[in-house]
Amino acid sequence: MAEVSVRQLRKNYGDVAVIHGIDVSIADGEFVVLVGPSGCGKSTLLRMIAGLEEVTSGDIKIGDRRVNNLSPSKRDIAMVFQSYALYPHKTVEANMGFSLKLRKMDRAEIKRQVAEAAEILGLTPFLKRYPRALSGGQRQRVAMGRAIVRNPQVFLFDEPLSNLDAKLRVQMRTEIRELHQRLQTTTVYVTHDQIEAMTMADKIVVLNAGHVEQVGSPLDLYDRPKNKFVASFIGSPSMNLLDAEVVSVDDAVAKISLGDVTIDISSRHELLAGSQISLGVRPEHLKLATTGLPVTVRVVEPTGSEIHVVFQFQEQEITAIFRERHELAPGAKVFLEVELDQIHLFDGKSGVRLD
Repeated sequence: MAEVSVRQLRKNYGDVAVIHGIDVSIADGEFVVLVGPSGCGKSTLLRMIAGLEEVTSGDIKIGDRRVNNLSPSKRDIAMVFQSYALYPHKTVEANMGFSLKLRKMDRAEIKRQVAEAAEILGLTPFLKRYPRALSGGQRQRVAMGRAIVRNPQVFLFDEPLSNLDAKLRVQMRTEIRELHQRLQTTTVYVTHDQIEAMTMADKIVVLNAGHVEQVGSPLDLYDRPKNKFVASFIGSPSMNLLDAEVVSVDDAVAKISLGDVTIDISSRHELLAGSQISLGVRPEHLKLATTGLPVTVRVVEPTGSEIHVVFQFQEQEITAIFRERHELAPGAKVFLEVELDQIHLFDGKSGVRLD
């Protein structure tokens, strides 16, 4: 196991810059998830750590070694890909032990290490099967087993669950997390799915257009997003961001205008009368009331344990989550009350958090 340090890392493809001076520190034994929309640079960053992409400038260290110019085989890492990358003509046992065979390890020791990894992953009954006879989840376990037997300092996962169905993804999330808790190997995991990031990570790195937007624990990012991008990306459904204007501010109260509706909130020193802001509120922090924001029901989505409702508020859309089974029909006009102690305020121009 080892810590991973990325300092002022840049990646250009010709004249096109895709990674812009990123700094990331990953502690020994930590499970870090790189998350962001398609094209944000997360897979490129992972591939640079792995040695599959050249570094334009900056430093990558694994433990106390600078690895910029080392080949992947010399970095003491193991990577699990989205596509499984199994040899179809080899059995599960042969696939898992192939890297050890290349090291010319003793055959009995290879068998022992493969058997140990297979036991951890529940693959013992399938060791003599070929990949074509396995389910998607079993193939992914084989790919993980192949990584485990190498006993690397760092595991790298590149969207390993994206080819699986929804139910299997949930199961595999749990299995990967339990595997990390058992092995305590430093892990860097890439996904575009923020639910995966929230449920699996010790620490999340949110990337956008080749820049780091915020680094923190899942709940840090959820409860105190640094800017509007993180606020809208972390959380499902995402945070509602409503255009607003600061009407007036005194020592205790700030009046905020949301179109035709004015609300009073606790004054904050960053607020200036006349400034444009965005008021953020999570879907679970809205409730039906007799007064508040006048909205019209657009779509009702029962999920079983909850009801997700999309409302129209003036020119903007608002999503709310209710645990109660309200009888709401499209076109109905109701009021939403905002839990004011749960709101988030962002600068209207920069998008930066205002407290």
